[in-house]
Amino acid sequence: MRVLYVDGVGPFGGASRSLFEAIRALPSGSVEGYFLAAEGTALDYYRRVAKDVVVTRGLTRFDNTQYSHYRGARWLVLLREAFHMPFTLACILRAKAKWRSVDVIHVNEITEIIPGLIAKTLFRAPVIVHVRSPQRKDERSIRSRAIHCLLRSNVAAVVAIDETVRSSLPADIDVDVIHNSFTPLSDVQDADFRNKLGQTLTGGLFTVGYVGSLHTLKGIEDLVEAAKIVCSRRDDVQFAIVGGVTGNDRSAKAKMLGAFRLGQNVATNVINKVHAYGLGSRFHLLGPTNDITSAYNAFDVLAFPSHLNAVGRPVFEAAFAEVPSIVAIKDPKPDTLVHGETGLSVPDKSPEAIADAICFLADRRDEAARMGRNARALAEINFGAKSNSARLLEIYRRVHQGEVAGGATRPTT
Repeated sequence: MRVLYVDGVGPFGGASRSLFEAIRALPSGSVEGYFLAAEGTALDYYRRVAKDVVVTRGLTRFDNTQYSHYRGARWLVLLREAFHMPFTLACILRAKAKWRSVDVIHVNEITEIIPGLIAKTLFRAPVIVHVRSPQRKDERSIRSRAIHCLLRSNVAAVVAIDETVRSSLPADIDVDVIHNSFTPLSDVQDADFRNKLGQTLTGGLFTVGYVGSLHTLKGIEDLVEAAKIVCSRRDDVQFAIVGGVTGNDRSAKAKMLGAFRLGQNVATNVINKVHAYGLGSRFHLLGPTNDITSAYNAFDVLAFPSHLNAVGRPVFEAAFAEVPSIVAIKDPKPDTLVHGETGLSVPDKSPEAIADAICFLADRRDEAARMGRNARALAEINFGAKSNSARLLEIYRRVHQGEVAGGATRPTT
């Protein structure tokens, strides 16, 4: 089966890693993957599982997630999306000329629904839309109603990554819940990173880990404030931050985005606060690594203080290493986090609550270990790569068979 994957993010992160994991775990020979993808580090991974790739400078996106929907100055982001439209059209036309036909189009995130539907028109193939972030639920919003209408009338299948995301979509839309997957890889080793772990972290201290980019929506600044509180109370806790530290962009574009709070150089803010609070010996910025299993093995608990009101990918990645999580989420669903059993839920944007949770587990290491074992058991049920990819393949086949049964005229190769 020929599947066209549409991904407009670029940098290799949670969404692109999840797609890569899903495709890699598909039965051998079941799918030929063709990619429409924006420039970025995700391409290094996509090329490992792709039959062919068409790369573009950018794909037009439309963001109606709970956290990032357009309001105030964020409406200016649409200027970027308008700028990307010619590149979007050009790359889809190039893909059509190159590949002629595909059986199914898989949009990796609902934010790429516009290029997905353009591709549907040109390829005359059914579209599957993955929803990876909780969506804005306000039915008074014209934007929300319009997107829901597109899902009902133009999309063959909708896939949500968990029950939290599913609950943000209207109940009358048919949604398949397929969790993201994670395959710990023992063959991915980063000797420099492992040496850094050994040289930086102090044995015996309770280690709070963080995995992800240094970005406000990820809650990294809240974690710094929580670390200040924790370190003022006790001296047996350290923090290990694994993720990209961006450079200080001084370009005119960066200054303009910063003026409207649309661009962020959070890394500099974090570093400055760590020094100002005197946390240098306890709050360690370790940088990015592909040896993610070694990172999780060094943690006693994962902090996921995101502002997205969702359980993110690092939570179940950590669970496979029997590491529980402290997650900023109001109403965790039992498929991803069971409060008091697989980790702890705390209010978002609350450094005090994060600090209290860290201290609670640091005082009860046996309890943290118990939660970690429970977290692994839950992860093995919901986040296994082979079983989740098998379910995704079933959707591909169902959608394709439905299209053929419907009598659509298909172009030939």
